[in-house]
Amino acid sequence: MERGVRGRVVVGLDGSPQSVKALRLAARIAPALDADITTVGAWEYPEEYAGYVPLGSDNFAEVTKKRMDDAIAEAFGEEVPAQLERKVVFGRPSKVLVREGRDADLLIVGRRGHGGFRGLLLGSVSAACVSHAACPVLVVHEESD
Repeated sequence: MERGVRGRVVVGLDGSPQSVKALRLAARIAPALDADITTVGAWEYPEEYAGYVPLGSDNFAEVTKKRMDDAIAEAFGEEVPAQLERKVVFGRPSKVLVREGRDADLLIVGRRGHGGFRGLLLGSVSAACVSHAACPVLVVHEESD
């Protein structure tokens, strides 16, 4: 990183408990990297909608933004970090996060988000990020009971 240029920590944020934990962790790590935080919420049309819903006719982007706003409020309450950017992006979450991580210093994701199958060592999104991201990836696991 060049002197005078701030870094960037990207956080995959889907509203799951692990993504909220990832966001809190980003807020602790970002100052050490002299970095801003970019939260990324990705959405795509569910497969069952293929052929049935005209593009742009549903509110998936708004639902994703609401989940992101709720997760940020859960993570920080009224003390939201000043250098936090919110992005809602159409696309497959793994591809969106890998693309957003291209110029990041760190990508942080939860091990499992809202989708997937319990019992997998890594969720499909976190596994894709670990395999394909150009930056280091930190995978946040759930709390043990």
